[in-house]
Amino acid sequence: MSSSVVAQSDQSCWYRGYDDVGWHRHTTGISRRELLQTGYSGLLGVGLHSVLGQRAHASPSSPLETPRAPKSVIIVFLTGACSHHDTFDMKLDAPAEIRGEFQPIATSIPGYSICEHLPLLASRANKYAVVRTLSHEDNNHLMSTHHVLTGEKQPGGFFDKVASRDDWPCYSSALAYLRRRDDGLPTGVNLPTFLRDGPLTWPGQHAGFLGPNFDPWQITGDPKKSDFRVDALTLATGMDIDHLERRHLLLDEVNRKQQQFAEVTQSLRLQKDQQLAINMLTSSRLAQSFELSRESDAMRDQYGRSTEGQSLLIARRLIEAGVPVVQVNMGRVQTWDNHGDIFQTLKKRLLPPIDQGVSALMDDLESRGLLNDTLVLMLGEFGRTPKINKEKGRDHWGHCFFGLFAGAGVQGGQVIGRSDPTGAFPATRGFSPNDLGATVYHLLGLPGEVQVRDRLGRPVLLNRGEVIESLFTGQSV
Repeated sequence: MSSSVVAQSDQSCWYRGYDDVGWHRHTTGISRRELLQTGYSGLLGVGLHSVLGQRAHASPSSPLETPRAPKSVIIVFLTGACSHHDTFDMKLDAPAEIRGEFQPIATSIPGYSICEHLPLLASRANKYAVVRTLSHEDNNHLMSTHHVLTGEKQPGGFFDKVASRDDWPCYSSALAYLRRRDDGLPTGVNLPTFLRDGPLTWPGQHAGFLGPNFDPWQITGDPKKSDFRVDALTLATGMDIDHLERRHLLLDEVNRKQQQFAEVTQSLRLQKDQQLAINMLTSSRLAQSFELSRESDAMRDQYGRSTEGQSLLIARRLIEAGVPVVQVNMGRVQTWDNHGDIFQTLKKRLLPPIDQGVSALMDDLESRGLLNDTLVLMLGEFGRTPKINKEKGRDHWGHCFFGLFAGAGVQGGQVIGRSDPTGAFPATRGFSPNDLGATVYHLLGLPGEVQVRDRLGRPVLLNRGEVIESLFTGQSV
């Protein structure tokens, strides 16, 4: 079966430009930001499909069989691609131009060392597994990001191919499509940045050919700031819950007066969306997830008062609220793309907040009894070149890179796979992003051979990878 998806007409293209805050604008002229502003003007059902997702375009005819209880997933995405040589796959015996400047420190895994600037993660190595042989054949940021965050290559991919509705769906979007929910909670939330640079919008952040109904929520803002808020979950100025309930009663009366219109399928769908919008605005469960003032100072300090740390704390709160897939972008589009001055950048700016925040996240999930049901996955879109360049940086390298896995049944305290002496290629079995996708879908309770339908109604295989079984069996390869 072909897995390609045919491009659609211009009228159904995804993007037609961007507003000044970086949110894409649909062909209707309504921006994603406006769609998130459900508020009260949205209670008549206008534009709610994209906000509420999980809706009516397609669903399986019968419930899917799940091989295990579904888990939740937190993706810690190192945007721009972290160097494996200088973090979790150090080459201590290699020449200086490959080895780099950092010294190793021992971890809680006998014989395994990681970077000296990751001391907290080193002491918690018994809680996670490191796969050192993730591999693909592309060195382009956009296409590689799509591959890692969807588990499939970008259809028609070429250099700097921007996001489109030809793309494969991200993990939360596929879950939303296959397992609808009616409680007003999104299936996926991405924060705190939207991956876009000028005219280039990174693929892999959306539902692709499944359509905007299944896009995850994109939340932008810096949660370390005291004025951080999510406007989509905030009542309009001068409005309160009682006022909203009165509007709800009025809406019910309007709907009752339009019985003939209510018989139309689209009208019935709008009414369901109206109720979901009201559920979203009147329920405190989701809104409170973003209210970090509800956390103790000690807990916020544990994660670190950085953008990265506070975003990871929100991720834990979203998982507690019932959102199954949360992606936390550790920076903007190329924050980890260190072509120059890599060692000072990692040492002073990038590694400390990751070390503190991810360590705190694992500890926090474990203390709350959530780690067994939540996968924490940390990786970038590729690795970095073995040889340090003349600018004291490392360039793009898709042939070999790492992923850190914790929770959700992963057997911690193991290192899976071995790269060659320079960290250039896998010396043992390599795992593709397709295998990564199969593993994520397995944990989300989706079967490996599930089919979805593109916008022309054609069946396509969601994923063609194999689950990385050694993560769960402890039998390293």
